[in-house]
Amino acid sequence: MSGRPVADSSGATETLRTAVAAVRDRLDRGRVAILLLALVAAVASFLVATRIFPYHSINHDEGVYLQQAELLLSGKLFLRPPVEGSFRPWFFVESGRGLYSKYQPVPAAVFALGRVLGAYPIALAGISAGVVAGTAALARELFDWRVGAVAGVLVLASPLFLIHSGVYLPYAVTAAFELCFAVAYLRGERTGSRRLAAVAGAAIATAFFARPYTAVLFASPFILHAVGTLVRSGAWRTPFEAVSDEQRALFARRALTAGLGIVGVLVALGYNVIVTGDPLVFPYQAFAPHDGIGFGHREILGHEENYTLELGIESNRRVLARLFTEWVAMGLVGAVLAAAGVLATAGSAVLRRVPDASERASAALVGRRATVAGMFVSIAAGNVAFWGNFNILGALTVQEDGLIHSLGPYYHYDMLVPTAVYGAVAVVWGADRLGSLAAPRLPDTLTAPRVAVAVVIVAAGVAAPVAADAAERPLDHNAAVSEELAAAYEPFEAEGGLSMGNAALGGNQTDEKTLTFLTPVYGPWLNHPFQAVRNDPEFDGPSLYAIGDDDELDVAAAKPDHELRRYVMRGPWNPVDGESVTAELRPVERVSGESVRMDAAVGIPEGAQSVSIRAGGDAGQTYATANVSEGTLRLTLTVNGTGARLAGEGVRSPGSFDVEDRDELTVTVFVSTGPSTGFSYQLVFPIDAGGDEVRALSPTRERCPVPDRCVPAGLGSSPPGQFANATVESVSE
Repeated sequence: MSGRPVADSSGATETLRTAVAAVRDRLDRGRVAILLLALVAAVASFLVATRIFPYHSINHDEGVYLQQAELLLSGKLFLRPPVEGSFRPWFFVESGRGLYSKYQPVPAAVFALGRVLGAYPIALAGISAGVVAGTAALARELFDWRVGAVAGVLVLASPLFLIHSGVYLPYAVTAAFELCFAVAYLRGERTGSRRLAAVAGAAIATAFFARPYTAVLFASPFILHAVGTLVRSGAWRTPFEAVSDEQRALFARRALTAGLGIVGVLVALGYNVIVTGDPLVFPYQAFAPHDGIGFGHREILGHEENYTLELGIESNRRVLARLFTEWVAMGLVGAVLAAAGVLATAGSAVLRRVPDASERASAALVGRRATVAGMFVSIAAGNVAFWGNFNILGALTVQEDGLIHSLGPYYHYDMLVPTAVYGAVAVVWGADRLGSLAAPRLPDTLTAPRVAVAVVIVAAGVAAPVAADAAERPLDHNAAVSEELAAAYEPFEAEGGLSMGNAALGGNQTDEKTLTFLTPVYGPWLNHPFQAVRNDPEFDGPSLYAIGDDDELDVAAAKPDHELRRYVMRGPWNPVDGESVTAELRPVERVSGESVRMDAAVGIPEGAQSVSIRAGGDAGQTYATANVSEGTLRLTLTVNGTGARLAGEGVRSPGSFDVEDRDELTVTVFVSTGPSTGFSYQLVFPIDAGGDEVRALSPTRERCPVPDRCVPAGLGSSPPGQFANATVESVSE
């Protein structure tokens, strides 16, 4: 015998059994259901983000949050572009310290966490799992595990949830924190846990920092409950006189929740001080002082409205109608179930039909359940004061107009929670009643609870097609929008510059550094509409993007090591019209010298009757005519430090004109094809003649079928004989 001790295998086995038993005890049916639903939600979110919204949605706020997320990941709150005005992202505010987002940083920070973990869609998956799990846990806390499971399914099947599970907007993020608050608060009330009271305070503080008004509307019924119970119980006297242990414990919980909640308010006000310089001025107010909550004159970026109470009520009536008929699970059927659930709960409260509970505990449970029902009132009423609900409708009389058609009534996103909870109450209540009626008529093995479960399963099978039909329209609609966006982003995709779901910033996958001038579709903004291509916060990455047609020479000078190109497209940018744009990236040359010359060749089609030319800039212009001959008209525009000279083969009466130190020279060639018909070419040539050398960039080239509607020349199909080409080079005189 060696004398070695023999391992006590029986002890290890017993330890393992104990551990397994502990896990099994924790993972009851309710928790297992919540975990499975959360997993399904996460998978669905990832698929929606990467398949339905690979280029993001038509709400360009997504680009704002993702640009802000990149900024936070770099440890900064402000962007400092190399050229003022040319790199300003959509909804960023100008200040003396740089550009900052008009939105609070919490949603962006959550999205940034997804990037840290590997890809932005991971954040969306986690948020979606949290919303579904939180709703299920809330319903379970107030009712039972069956109501919780059904509530989770109803949220998961809601079109509004599905669409927002794949977009980088703040509504689901805020809801996840609000649900954490609600579950912690209500469970803390039941168990008397101070730790949960603290969690509730921290969660609502974070939600307030994310979206203050949204958090206030969600929390209002809970605040009323907290104050009411504090007053009725007499616990408010705790600081002033001797009270019972129960009253002292209640006061401590309220102090923890309120105290940490106030911290959220103070943090939000502190953030205001950092970015706007005033604790009471939120970033969105700095961006648009007449935007926000309330009635009267409202305005943002030139869009203004006299937002009256009557307009607010009518707008919200329409929004709520759309919510309960199109955007909750099963549409109108789901809304009716929620109403029935509220009535069933109210009836049970009146009759005190709460199983295994004392009269006092019953009253407390009724009060806690009323907080969730109260959200129907607080959210609906509070949103009347926010004119955003008017804006998302677009034209009030057009059913398919506005962002609501694509993304739903997202300012009422939190309404999904009580709708799902009380819809689940109605389903389980009905199943229980049917089970109780049917069980006596069935074999002894089929008890009422088993029959009730069977009824729920059958009902789910019947309801599934209804829910799928409700979700199909918005999913298909947004998928079609993404197909149109794919055509617009095709030039970037062709060089491997985009990642599906935007897991990484757009950019070329070669060693070449590029700077792309983007078409200012909606004005002097980046990421509006081009959300899927963004600058890194330092503006030193391999792929940069600047606003075209504005200070291009300064941008080019600021980034001398980047190859230049222009993004040009043909067709109106309207991703919901069923028609795609045609786009390409065109190289841009930089030239400098004693003089620079643009050489252009434009097509003169058969049947042309006359050709006239106008060339000029801010300081002057010249006019000329040209011989009419089918084929090609060749022109030159030579610029030195004092002026420009127009010439060319077949050009009659060539002329000269003065130029400013910084100028955009335009050459317009009008080709008449009849007494009142014709078309023109337009070449725009940016120059800087104010230094020792003349600097210039390649001109833009457009063909204009009518004077106020031009398309990039050479992009897509053109009528026979119509084309425009141009090059630029330095010359010596």
